[in-house]
Amino acid sequence: MPSKNMLPKGQRRRTVKHEYRATRGVEEPTPLPIPVLEIDFDDDAEDHIHTFTAAPEAAGLRLDQYLAQAIPDISRARVQLLIEHGQVRVAGSPAKPKQKLHGGEQIEIEGTPHPPPLHAFPEDIPLEILHEDKHLAIINKPAGMMVHAGSGATDDSRNHGTLVNALLYHFNKLSGIGGDLRPGIVHRLDKQTSGIILVAKDDSTHRKLGDMFAQRHVEKTYIALVHGHIAKDNTTINLPIGRDLVRRNRMTTRRSADSEGVRTAVSHVKVLERLTTPYGPFTLVEVRIETGRTHQIRVHLQSLGHPVVGDTLYGAPHVIGREGNTLSLDRNFLHAARLAFTHPQSQKSMQIEAPLAPELKSFLAVISASSNTD
Repeated sequence: MPSKNMLPKGQRRRTVKHEYRATRGVEEPTPLPIPVLEIDFDDDAEDHIHTFTAAPEAAGLRLDQYLAQAIPDISRARVQLLIEHGQVRVAGSPAKPKQKLHGGEQIEIEGTPHPPPLHAFPEDIPLEILHEDKHLAIINKPAGMMVHAGSGATDDSRNHGTLVNALLYHFNKLSGIGGDLRPGIVHRLDKQTSGIILVAKDDSTHRKLGDMFAQRHVEKTYIALVHGHIAKDNTTINLPIGRDLVRRNRMTTRRSADSEGVRTAVSHVKVLERLTTPYGPFTLVEVRIETGRTHQIRVHLQSLGHPVVGDTLYGAPHVIGREGNTLSLDRNFLHAARLAFTHPQSQKSMQIEAPLAPELKSFLAVISASSNTD
């Protein structure tokens, strides 16, 4: 069978060298960025209809691809769910999953995307419990463990091995305020961040803890190792944080403070030690955060030009060190080390500390062994 790439019959002796030469070394034009739509999906507004016009830059894109790029807070899987449920119309007609856009079409989205219900289930996973009473528990979470499955997950590997799965196995009762997917979860840590996380066993404790976090009555202190030497011994970073509209898995401090979805964020950075090592300069810091925004410490330290070691998402090098003298760390060097608060039921002052994870201790020992400290 002739190749689909062959010239039509009768033209197969025609040379295409001149066409090749004309395009050799010419890069394909970079597609124009898709303008962002500031749409807030409110779970309570089931009958609300969002209406907008597809941007000219949408020409040639699939509908689901365009919407996933234009609406930063919704994944392509959730977009496809909306389309499958008949909640998206293009030019007044129900949208098709593989529909291509020309640009300029009127698009309507009705309601919010609802994945099939997902229930967390218990799994026998070891937990390091730092404190437990009848109202709450405090856990030292290892790096690599997600706190809970994502809302778009199904009953597969993404709903296994989470902190919630382990909590359901170890404790008879957890607060139900977080729903079936997040029982007991009052706050979160990134997957690759280790350390202290607070869990509520009953709804009353959960509500009171939630208010304490919102009113900044919980003191959260982290230990981080960053690349380079931070100049000042004490620095306060007061930069609002919002989603990066180009790389949607990142957050950024570079959006306007009055943009939708951008929230205030305050971090206090204290230098513990500056190290000059054969693997490069590093600074060990203690970070106390007033707010709890997504990726806050990682983004704020990057804004200083000092990314967290191992945090390649925010600019840390994949290879730590120089040629012939390198190290590796398959996680972020970020650890929730201390939590101080007043127990919401007993009113006792609580201060809980979690030692550095073994892999962080080992890494620090290696670079410290041959370092000059300041």
